[in-house]
Amino acid sequence: YAWDANEEYLFKAMVAFAMRRYSSKSTTQISNVLLCNVTDRVSFWFVVTDSSKNVTTVPGSEVEAAIRMNRNRINNAFLLSDKTLQFLKITSTLSPPVEPSTPVWLIVFGVVLCLIVAGIVFLIVSGIQKHKKKKESTERENLEEKVEVTLENGIPCEALDLKAGHINGVFAADDDRFTSL
Repeated sequence: YAWDANEEYLFKAMVAFAMRRYSSKSTTQISNVLLCNVTDRVSFWFVVTDSSKNVTTVPGSEVEAAIRMNRNRINNAFLLSDKTLQFLKITSTLSPPVEPSTPVWLIVFGVVLCLIVAGIVFLIVSGIQKHKKKKESTERENLEEKVEVTLENGIPCEALDLKAGHINGVFAADDDRFTSL
């Protein structure tokens, strides 16, 4: 966003606010915050002067401590974060690491346990399917061995059982009906 005189005023006000909160004195005014070497990329350095002496600057350690203590208020005023609003020589105030509600080892254990259970179920189901297929194929082979069907002219015919013989019912009728030759 554009850095203009209003933004500079807001920054000075936030630094004066931080100094007042830190030192518990109400002597720091907006006019005590001086901005120097402001560039187009919103890069500058600033100095805070002591209002009682009006010439001396406040030690850098006090300014750093005041900004560190009120860093989140300054960030929120500009709608920025520690990654976007950077103060050189002042370490960013990182929030404490987020602790998940469940421990990480418990999540990993649950995932591994689910994979093992899924693998066991897969092995059992595939074993049952193979057993069924094997049983069906043996039953088909047994049926094919018992009944051999031959096709003649596209019509299924039973194979002759050569050991027991085969009697054709047409010619097995009484011979009395027919005249002899």
